[in-house]
Amino acid sequence: MAEIREIPRRIIIAIGGNAIHPSGIKGTSEEQVAIAADTAQALLPLLELDNELIITHGNGPGVGKVLMRQALARDAVAPMSLDICVANTQGVTAYLLVQAFENALRMIGNQRHVVGLVTQVEVNPDDSGFANPTKPVGYFYTEEDAKNLSAQLGWTMREDAGRGWRMVVASPAPQHICDISLIETLASRGTVVIAGGGGGVPVVRDSRGVRNGVEAVIDKDLTTAHMANVLGVEEIMILTAVSRVAINFGKPDQRELKVVSVSESRKYMDAGHFPEGSMGPKIEAAIRFIEGGGKRVIIGHLNEALPALHGETGTHIIPDNAQ
Repeated sequence: MAEIREIPRRIIIAIGGNAIHPSGIKGTSEEQVAIAADTAQALLPLLELDNELIITHGNGPGVGKVLMRQALARDAVAPMSLDICVANTQGVTAYLLVQAFENALRMIGNQRHVVGLVTQVEVNPDDSGFANPTKPVGYFYTEEDAKNLSAQLGWTMREDAGRGWRMVVASPAPQHICDISLIETLASRGTVVIAGGGGGVPVVRDSRGVRNGVEAVIDKDLTTAHMANVLGVEEIMILTAVSRVAINFGKPDQRELKVVSVSESRKYMDAGHFPEGSMGPKIEAAIRFIEGGGKRVIIGHLNEALPALHGETGTHIIPDNAQ
């Protein structure tokens, strides 16, 4: 890892929902604009490159807030279905990021365009995820508050990696990213494309090709991996709030991982080092991506994107035969 790696020309970057909507904020419009601006500055070294760049993002905190607003106003305002909540937050986040990215580029005299696409993603209506909700969204609660919300609103609540209790919803696997050809065309022309936000709006398609939304949230890292495999992208980055993945996280014998193979990653996951509500989906997505033909997954901190791409930091997950 001492040697500086060449930056790939085509790359997909996934930004975690908690990285662009960190805990401890109220979520005001002013805060969201400021955080989007910070994200733009963190990614500016990549935005100004002559490359093909696609960006996905999480929306768990955003969807959770929409659901809470609906719960509080349920007697006065008709609630939206979960797929529409995803589309809502996907559009809002894309708007903030498009504006922030273009503003940052214009400040340095770069005229590169950025576009946000409301992206539908088809899922299997018989996916086992519908019967076993696992995807955490929204706020963290105490156990007592979680029990009250479950009783009052019918929410399914689970403890989330020692950080508190969160609402969990169905999370089927992505099967097909609608308008994937449009994403590829725009990226190939040099436009920064923000797509697949929140994993995409979950839809099912019938025998006639008619699509309808379903009550679910797709994991954005799995959508990112699927998108990259379909487009033939060899490297993806998953940016979050930590510099490296660690085993025995939070324990005296915690150890950060620098370069790790797919088989080693699976071994650690099977041993319980990567919880479902935390690092688990990222590792699962990395494994799927590489098994689907990808060459490298980099997991690192949002503020260390360029050093991570160069190989100076981050956890790099690679095929077994690449070691």
